[in-house]
Amino acid sequence: MAELMVRDGTWTFDDEAVRIVPGHERGVHKLRKDLGEFTVPLAAMAGIAYEPARKGGRLRLRLRDGADPLLQVTGGSLPDEANPYQVAVDPARTDVAEYFVDAVRQALMLEQIPDGPTDRYLLPGPAVPLSAAGVDGLASFDGERVHLEWRWNTSETKRHSGPKDFALADLEAVEWRAAAGLESGYLRFRPHGAPERVKPEHDPHAIELWGFKKESGTTALLAAAVAARLPHPSAGPDKTLTAGAPARPALEAPAPAAPPASGAAPADDHDALLRRLRELGELRREGILTEEEFTATKAAVLERFHTTD
Repeated sequence: MAELMVRDGTWTFDDEAVRIVPGHERGVHKLRKDLGEFTVPLAAMAGIAYEPARKGGRLRLRLRDGADPLLQVTGGSLPDEANPYQVAVDPARTDVAEYFVDAVRQALMLEQIPDGPTDRYLLPGPAVPLSAAGVDGLASFDGERVHLEWRWNTSETKRHSGPKDFALADLEAVEWRAAAGLESGYLRFRPHGAPERVKPEHDPHAIELWGFKKESGTTALLAAAVAARLPHPSAGPDKTLTAGAPARPALEAPAPAAPPASGAAPADDHDALLRRLRELGELRREGILTEEEFTATKAAVLERFHTTD
């Protein structure tokens, strides 16, 4: 069991999942608080890193592409203070953060979790019902239907179109974008067969967003809740991580690596070993490696991992 308690919240790892509980102090971003406590299964993780800084550092949990509807719909554009998969670590907890990273990495290696994209969501998304406000409209979602209402300052196009109500079956996708420079952001619902997209201020299926105020983070949560209940954008036939790549010889030993200059192994070294272990797992599943060959080669990889610590 590994546990890290910081201002942004508490992370606990039990060898199977990371449980994230947001902090409740005044400085904790509203999106984290609104999202609440949730659990990230090991199968959804692609990696983890601790980035030291002059004062403390930052712990980042990296998820597999497509595993989480919140990251999928926001496209990785959440600011650091709102991103629930990273926390600032004060100097007194640096050692705990490094221990946490080692524990997660060990589990990823032992369980041979692939780091490629998923074809289904491995997290359930934010709880519903949810309501969110934008510049010119309000959106609500109860788990089955999306409803849009317009504010007094909305465009004439939207006002004439009237309120909107969609069942999940009516929607092809939901999109969320933060504002960038002079370009407005938006929360957009795309019905099946909708005409070509227009600017969010004139789109009767979109709410306009300006900046990333604490309140507007709720629009990202609402978008994620809808996305979690729609077909996964990457759903399709299973594809192996090694598809299209030449097969390695069955008994190929791990490539030698130069020892690090310092006592600690660089993150790249860990990642290379992790990728190698995942490749071995694929070779075993495809029948290229026997169980005995897999066990012997895996032991060599793990020995290399421990010698770099």
